[in-house]
Amino acid sequence: MNLQKSKAASDLNKEVKITDSNSPLHLIQPDYGFTYGSPDAIEIEDQLNKILQFLDEETPVGLEDKLSGKEITDYSQITENTQFTSGGFRLISYEWGILYTGMLKAADILKNKEFADYTFSRLNFIAEVCPWFKIIEDKNPEFSSPVHSVSNPASLDDAGTMAAALIRANKVQKNDAYLSIIENYVDYVCNKQFRFSDGTFARNRPYKETLWIDDVFMSVSLLSQLGLVTGETKYFDDAAKQIIQFADRMFNSELGLFAHGWGKNAPLRPKFHWGRANGWAFMAMVELLDVMPESHKDREAILSLFHRHLKGIAALQSQSGLWRQLLDKNDSYLESSASAIFIYCIAKAINSGLISAVDYGPMVVLAWNALSKKINDKGHIEGICVGTGMGFEPMFYYNRPVNIYAAHGYGPTILAGLEIIQLTKNHRIENYDGALVFDYVKYE
Repeated sequence: MNLQKSKAASDLNKEVKITDSNSPLHLIQPDYGFTYGSPDAIEIEDQLNKILQFLDEETPVGLEDKLSGKEITDYSQITENTQFTSGGFRLISYEWGILYTGMLKAADILKNKEFADYTFSRLNFIAEVCPWFKIIEDKNPEFSSPVHSVSNPASLDDAGTMAAALIRANKVQKNDAYLSIIENYVDYVCNKQFRFSDGTFARNRPYKETLWIDDVFMSVSLLSQLGLVTGETKYFDDAAKQIIQFADRMFNSELGLFAHGWGKNAPLRPKFHWGRANGWAFMAMVELLDVMPESHKDREAILSLFHRHLKGIAALQSQSGLWRQLLDKNDSYLESSASAIFIYCIAKAINSGLISAVDYGPMVVLAWNALSKKINDKGHIEGICVGTGMGFEPMFYYNRPVNIYAAHGYGPTILAGLEIIQLTKNHRIENYDGALVFDYVKYE
């Protein structure tokens, strides 16, 4: 009897052999390491709330004396020793211009006022303190206040996305104090920023007459909003011109990718297809196509370039779902901010009807599921490359550090999550024969 029990227990412990004759092998589910299926809108919202909480704690609104640390609430007491209350991120930067836009969109889509409050509390604060700091800067031109880049923008990084965010914010909640800041930013971008003779925005760093593909988004983010709110075609014309003329010099048609930099005096300089830089170019096209009139003379050219860039980006998605620091270098690391931008742009293009959900839905869902694993329980986004200048050899890009306080990934991740939520509402996502499919229709 004991021998029989022992034999029965042994039989139960034997692993069942899975064969072609007893199992549909094609339905065996691999261990992907994360959910391989339709994202859950409630889970995405929970992650976005965690990001909001983290950023709210790390970007306090207020002033302090940098010597004593004492809080300053009376703006008439502002001195050259006054600084923003210390936090983990800056309140004024091109990254935060994108974030403010993302927060406003989150408030609308999620019907959660806390996201809008985040933006308005900080933009209102900046608008309130600017005149007080300007008094001191006018008296002492050598003094650079915490709002110096607002009063005296000196680059597209200073002006483009912050102005675009203020325009969007002003449409939601009118504030006359925003208008003078917007006008100052617009004056800089349209009239003072260095350009080539053909009108292409350029920089004189690190070398004279250099193009950074980043500047496509830094300029188009504002120009497209100006075209929308004013109805003046000249802004759409300038935005389209930037994209087309940058592409003429920097788009590799064979790869479907943009180089990070281009030198007027060194056009044969080595080209590096940095992930986030390609993200900025991709995002510029999506943002412009979203508001550009259907009848605009350059719309088809922009749309064609977008599709060619999309093809190049899609071809280089890694098996993990994310994209790499150098897109065409499989030994470079997986990077979160570029991946977030690509997810946002592809999902938005699907939601806007620019591209097919059947064709591109599965890859963008895979990408979001992978990126969501980079958002931890504290609302930190891991794997974000820090700020990056222009390099001329591969080691520079391969070895850029990652940091949860690299601001570049937070706005795009919020925007990406929101578009994925919309995607799950607009489409039926199923697992068919082990693969993700969108809007499956069975044909007899």
